[in-house]
Amino acid sequence: MWTIGFLVLFFGLLSAGMPIFLVLGACASVLYFVSGQPIIGLAQNMIDQLNSTTLMSLPLFVMAAAFMRRGGVAQALVDLSAAWLGGIKGSLGLVAVVSCALFAAISGSSVATALAMGTILLPAMIERGYPRSFALGVLGASGTIGVVIPPSLALILYGIVTEQSVPRLFLAGILPGLLQAGAFFLWVLYYAHRKNFPREEPMPIGRRIGVTLHALPALLVPFVVLTGIYGGFMTVTESAAIAAVTALFVSLVFYRGFPWTRTLDVIAEALSSAAVIMLIIATALVFGHWMTGSGIPGRLVSFTAHQGLATWQFLLAMNIMLLVIGCFLEVVSTLLLVMPILAPVLMPLGVDPVHFGIIFTHNMEVGLVHPPVGLNLYVLSTISDAPIGEVIRGILPFLILLLIVLGLITYWPAMTLWLPNLVFGK
Repeated sequence: MWTIGFLVLFFGLLSAGMPIFLVLGACASVLYFVSGQPIIGLAQNMIDQLNSTTLMSLPLFVMAAAFMRRGGVAQALVDLSAAWLGGIKGSLGLVAVVSCALFAAISGSSVATALAMGTILLPAMIERGYPRSFALGVLGASGTIGVVIPPSLALILYGIVTEQSVPRLFLAGILPGLLQAGAFFLWVLYYAHRKNFPREEPMPIGRRIGVTLHALPALLVPFVVLTGIYGGFMTVTESAAIAAVTALFVSLVFYRGFPWTRTLDVIAEALSSAAVIMLIIATALVFGHWMTGSGIPGRLVSFTAHQGLATWQFLLAMNIMLLVIGCFLEVVSTLLLVMPILAPVLMPLGVDPVHFGIIFTHNMEVGLVHPPVGLNLYVLSTISDAPIGEVIRGILPFLILLLIVLGLITYWPAMTLWLPNLVFGK
């Protein structure tokens, strides 16, 4: 009876348009009250859950992404891609895929990638005669690469919730991210030849080298992050702090995307975005703590075991469930609601938690580009003044590719586990 009442409360508040952190906080308060625990324990538990050094990396990576989006890094990456892809039909579409992959590897944020690259490339593609729906589709879909390529904010959060190694998760996301980028690249190449899209003039080799050298400072951030983590010099949180400082230095000194007097404005913008994420995390972690203490995950393990589900059947069921949830909730909310319940089920069913982390984040990528709550759809609709239906039409071929890649990731664990096992051992 209480379960039904809780579900009615949860979905009723969501339907009323209440912010997700308030929904989670209200539901957690009700659960504490019903279970007889003092409400003061809710606040203490929230503080305890946020007392994580790894969690501090999230606002720092958000700050690094804000510096790069404002500081001219995105334009440098676009120029780099264009320098080496000129002369191919559909050059700007290919530039969009490659630039998004590069920016995603620096920022770790899908929405930031779609926003930065959409602002630069969308007007250029339309001006060169690309259909607007196609341009919106390739930019919206390519932006999702940021969810799985390190330093992915979603993977950091997954590691915190499931107590998995963030460096292992970062390595596990590299090959699936490259597979997704490769699938998009080949589709754009095929579609450009079929529709006879324009090709950009190839640059002389001297100019290509000049553009490449100009873009090297932009690539400092992922180099510093990955070298620091896998060289054993820095923790994830320390690397996030260095990434923010490096991004600020590159933006101010090399690209001068904003004057140093605007630095505090950019920091304030980043902290505002990070604060929203941290509020959701705080309330969701308290909610997850109550769920764990209630014994619900244990009962779910017992129920699943008695169903006799094979591993492949469990993974199929999880994919369907996550795709449905992705229609209504964004990445952080889904992760924090679902993983405290699912995490104890994985090992008994023979599912590697690191492998499942990539399955989970890829499902979240799909959620970013399918209605009704695909954040990338609304970002691109806003910056282009295009109806949401037009954005959805453009995204459909890429949505199919994302589902194919999801199937490969789900049932080919070696693709995700090979790199982390090679570096850290099994």
